[in-house]
Amino acid sequence: MSKAWCSALPGGVRVAVQITANAKKTEVIGVLDDVLKVKLHAQPIEGKANEALIRFLADTLSVPRSAITLTHGHTNKRKLLEIMSLKLSPEAVTRLLLGDGPV
Repeated sequence: MSKAWCSALPGGVRVAVQITANAKKTEVIGVLDDVLKVKLHAQPIEGKANEALIRFLADTLSVPRSAITLTHGHTNKRKLLEIMSLKLSPEAVTRLLLGDGPV
């Protein structure tokens, strides 16, 4: 079951995210309009929100930060990230980020 916001790549997954910066805490809100909505406890200046997003995804998905590449949207709320890990599938990412079923 593939999600529009999360798709398979050779050796990993691609994730479409929309962020809201300056939140009280970092958390996943859910999926809306084919993107994963994430609140970040970081300011959207000097790449701090991008760093916080990568750190959050790395921790949540149990991958090193070096495995995550921000490919589109460096200065935009909507971002496209590639996460290179053979253990991740769109289904696994969905379970880890949204809690849909067992891990």
